[in-house]
Amino acid sequence: MTIPVFQGKIWKFGDNISTDLLMPGFSHGKPPRERASFCMHANRPEFAAKVAPGDVIVAGRNFGCGSSRPAASNLMTLGISCVVAESFARLFFRNSINMGFPLLYCPGVQGAFAEGDTLQVDFRTGEVRNASTGKILPAEPLPQIAMDILDAGGVVALLKKEYSRSNDE
Repeated sequence: MTIPVFQGKIWKFGDNISTDLLMPGFSHGKPPRERASFCMHANRPEFAAKVAPGDVIVAGRNFGCGSSRPAASNLMTLGISCVVAESFARLFFRNSINMGFPLLYCPGVQGAFAEGDTLQVDFRTGEVRNASTGKILPAEPLPQIAMDILDAGGVVALLKKEYSRSNDE
C-alpha cells in the first residue's frame, strides 16, 4: 500500500477534540461498526451517519487529546481517509500512525477551509490544497519512518514485512 494523494469532503472541527468524543467510553466492547456509530455523537450527532468513505477531517489544535483509546479505529471504520489539523495530541498521533491511519500537521488549515469544501492532500510533499477555493498551504511532510509505517498499513504490518524479508535472506 502506498499513501496516495487524498481528496475528500471536509468535516470541520475545532480545538481540543478528545478521544472521549471520538470513542465514547460506553461504546467499548461493542462491534466495530456499532462502536463507530457513536463517534462524535456528543457534539455532532449526525456525523457517523452522514460521513462518507473518503471524507476528511480538518481540525484545530490538540486533536485527539485525552486518553490512550485507539480512537482512530472509529475514524477508519467510518471511512475517513485522513485528518489534517493545526496540531495533535502526541499519543493520539503515535497511535494513529501505528494503526496505519494518516495524520498531517498543517499550520493555518483551520482558517483556510470551510465545512463541505474539498481538500486535497499529498502526504509525500506536504501540499494541502482547498480544491473549492484554490488556496494551497504547505505542511511539513511526515518523517520517512512514519511514511513507511503508513505505506505498510500500520506498524504491525511493517514488522511482519520486515520479519518476513529477514527470514528470506
